[in-house]
Amino acid sequence: MDLEALPDWVIPPPDGFTADDFLRMRGLPRHTELIDGSLVFVSPQRKWHVRVINLLRDELNRQAPAALCADREMTVRLSDRHAPEPDVLVVTAEAYERDEPSTYYLPEDVVLVVEAVSPDSRIRDREVKPRRYREAGIRHFWRVEEDEGRTIVYVYEFDPACAAYVMTGIHHDQLKVTAPFPIEIDLSAVGKRR
Repeated sequence: MDLEALPDWVIPPPDGFTADDFLRMRGLPRHTELIDGSLVFVSPQRKWHVRVINLLRDELNRQAPAALCADREMTVRLSDRHAPEPDVLVVTAEAYERDEPSTYYLPEDVVLVVEAVSPDSRIRDREVKPRRYREAGIRHFWRVEEDEGRTIVYVYEFDPACAAYVMTGIHHDQLKVTAPFPIEIDLSAVGKRR
């Protein structure tokens, strides 16, 4: 294979890519993320992953107040070296509706990020991304996991006293929270046809 025929992003610069580099790249595989200056490629999604994303996005959108909107799989430019793509996010309606930037959100646009954990993303979704979301000032974070066919949502909120996310609940069959707005979701509906 001729190296000159490969896209520029195949060979990273010595200090890694910046978010600006990343956001200008074309031809990347779907759902590529920038984590710590490195491109991260994801494996094909499982049915559970797609279904939980759809359920959460739809329900969050349905239940959100008029000033907020749910979106899915959109990049968030957290910093110069971090541009992850949360599975689901709730953003301000203003950010959702604006024309530019059209390919990403900024941390101040984001109210909630949700990561659905896959076998290849466990460490990123449990450790790396929550740390980066917290550092960027995103107040609410949910981690969603599958355990023997059941969907579990771990809910976290930023606590300024300890400058960390603290767990506010673990939800197995029914997700019911009051922040960032009142939300009630039947988790057993993941995978059921409506």
